[in-house]
Amino acid sequence: MIKEHDRVVLTTKEPDAGLEPGDVGTVVHVYAGGDAFEVEFVTLTGDPVAVRTVDRDEVRPVQSRELTHARGME
Repeated sequence: MIKEHDRVVLTTKEPDAGLEPGDVGTVVHVYAGGDAFEVEFVTLTGDPVAVRTVDRDEVRPVQSRELTHARGME
């Protein structure tokens, strides 16, 4: 179950926000029933990139054996 402050992995592309599958964000709000989440995405230095409302099937929990991977933003 995903809850507030959990880190999640985006599973879909969000081209208007410059987000790609695999980008990691932090849940800042869980909508009723956990069907959608407000997720904040930031750079590795903490600069804000986007805050998006995503459906439950557009993110997944971070797994314990995953590494963060860096990529440049355009």
